[in-house]
Amino acid sequence: MAIIYFLQSDVVPTLLDAGVEVVLLTDDEIQSQISSRFGRPGLIVEGLRLKQANDYAKKVQPRLQWLLAYLRRVGGSRRINTEAMDSHIWEVWAENSWKFRLGIWIPSALMILLLRNFSFARKLLVRMQNRFTPTPGLYSDLFDKYQPDMVIASTPGWRMDRYLLRESAKRGIPNMTVIVGWDNSSSYNISGADVQWATCWSQLQKDELVYGSDWNPEHVNIGGIPSYDGYFRRQWLMPRDEYFKLHGLDPRRKLISYASSFVHFAPNYPNIEALAKLVSADSPDSLNQLVAPSQLLIRLHPSHFQDKPKIFAEERARVFELEKKYPHVHVVQPVALGGSLGYYGGEDMDEKSSMMAYSDVVVTVYSTMLVETAVHNTPMIAATIDAPNGWNHPKKFSLSLKEIGEWPTHKRFREAKAGRVAENVDQLRDALNLYLADPTLDAVQRRKFVEDEITFTDGTSGKRTAEFILRVLASLGRN
Repeated sequence: MAIIYFLQSDVVPTLLDAGVEVVLLTDDEIQSQISSRFGRPGLIVEGLRLKQANDYAKKVQPRLQWLLAYLRRVGGSRRINTEAMDSHIWEVWAENSWKFRLGIWIPSALMILLLRNFSFARKLLVRMQNRFTPTPGLYSDLFDKYQPDMVIASTPGWRMDRYLLRESAKRGIPNMTVIVGWDNSSSYNISGADVQWATCWSQLQKDELVYGSDWNPEHVNIGGIPSYDGYFRRQWLMPRDEYFKLHGLDPRRKLISYASSFVHFAPNYPNIEALAKLVSADSPDSLNQLVAPSQLLIRLHPSHFQDKPKIFAEERARVFELEKKYPHVHVVQPVALGGSLGYYGGEDMDEKSSMMAYSDVVVTVYSTMLVETAVHNTPMIAATIDAPNGWNHPKKFSLSLKEIGEWPTHKRFREAKAGRVAENVDQLRDALNLYLADPTLDAVQRRKFVEDEITFTDGTSGKRTAEFILRVLASLGRN
């Protein structure tokens, strides 16, 4: 997502055109690929040293580092909706032993109460984390070589970027974060390093940063989401006939697409199987109740290609079996960029954009693709058909898809009435038929949803964000 945000938008080009030298740190294994594809004068690509960062996290007081990261993830202020954070609390409870629960989870519950209620506790947590800055620094040679005026990361230290940001803060170099994900500001929260500036999608996200984790409102910019500029410009859109030919789709049938999501919490298979039966009118076990002949295109989730746990790969195999069984079911998988990114590389924006633009209806759980689909003004459904026993795995936490409707972003989608929610097969069939019969249904609500969630719809968020970075640099006397 960060690669798309910075390199497939106007953010970095605008900075370069303004005379700013950009040193990009990325996964070491794809450093040469990134340099070859996006290289231009003024842009330097270096390795992010993720292996060394992970080694430090695992070898230097790993339990304490883990605990601090856990508290950071779930300790946001109760002044915002905490449903997503609460789910992670119970996930950690379910996936660990009783010894862990008694020794770590229960004591940490008291700390969470302090963090949720007192800003001084949240600020103290940020300071406590600074002790975990590798010495000598992981990036000391890069700091000495490039003498940066600012360090910008795609999170405020929520992930392995925390060591880079801590080393930067230790040197007195200003830090900034850009919010790249729809739910980032509500699902994570407290910073993992001293970060002074932020730019986000909307007033909604700004409020989550200010009220949830004590950001200075004057230092939080609303710049939209640069990653979506290409959607508005239609720059990634393939010709319709080319896209249908790519996946063997029938141009005479309606296209229903399903984007897998939330596989870490629950199986997607019940949603997918119901859709497969609905579009397969010639199958003996078809539900055969759609108002128009249709076909299904299933987009697998990057997690479906993880080796562990095996349950994700097993669901992937079951989906491919559905493709073999039903003539009007097709599967598309994300493109792998390589390295530790796996299938999260953002290499298939043309695939995603074309799928959303040419679908008659897009179905998912409550993923970010609801916002992306709304940008394409395509009808959408959040399907939450649960497997009876979840993942049914002793060491894997399962959460009912129906229960995540109260998470902040999901709740906003439902309240916006920008799409329909289907909790069972009958509701799914009825919602599909409504949209297949009238694709303009809920179009006004979809437009309002987009405006509320991403603010700028003119394809200029990349430039706006870069201009904010330039203003901050100028205000710090570093232009």
